[in-house]
Amino acid sequence: MLNILSRPPMYDQEAVQPMRDELIAVGFTELLTPNDVEKILNVNDDKIVLVMINSVCGCAAGSARPGVSLALQNEIIPDKLYTVFAGQERDAVDKVREYIKGFPPSSPSIALFKNGELLYFMRRMDIEGFTAEHISNNLINVFNELCSAKGPSITPEQFAQVMHAKACGSKIPLFKG
Repeated sequence: MLNILSRPPMYDQEAVQPMRDELIAVGFTELLTPNDVEKILNVNDDKIVLVMINSVCGCAAGSARPGVSLALQNEIIPDKLYTVFAGQERDAVDKVREYIKGFPPSSPSIALFKNGELLYFMRRMDIEGFTAEHISNNLINVFNELCSAKGPSITPEQFAQVMHAKACGSKIPLFKG
């Protein structure tokens, strides 16, 4: 969904929609503005919040999105699932990155927060070159250690129907405003 009040997106909205839908299908809610980010991260409710910085790059398509989706089939998962899209809702992404202290900007990436504090961060360098199963196993270990919400995020039957977007960023048309 295009937020016309912020900087324009870098990529064509229709071209990236399947990359958004892939995460929405497994239970994520999109954060489109800095205010949306503040509302979910600037709270003290002791809930574990997962925020994935989505991306058009190949490692997002081949590893990150499928890996996090598979990890959410675990018996224990984060309490809340959110996503922002690098290069699309750029101001919202910048706001998430303000909460990720001590790390340079990285997308795709996966962060876990509690009461606005970063607990865990999986950077692009922890994703690129690894399989979805490897990403999933790493996240499951983190979920089992830090989380307590009952999983999976969707039923196995629903998960079997999720379509994984496999487009590479170099093939995504630029936004023409």
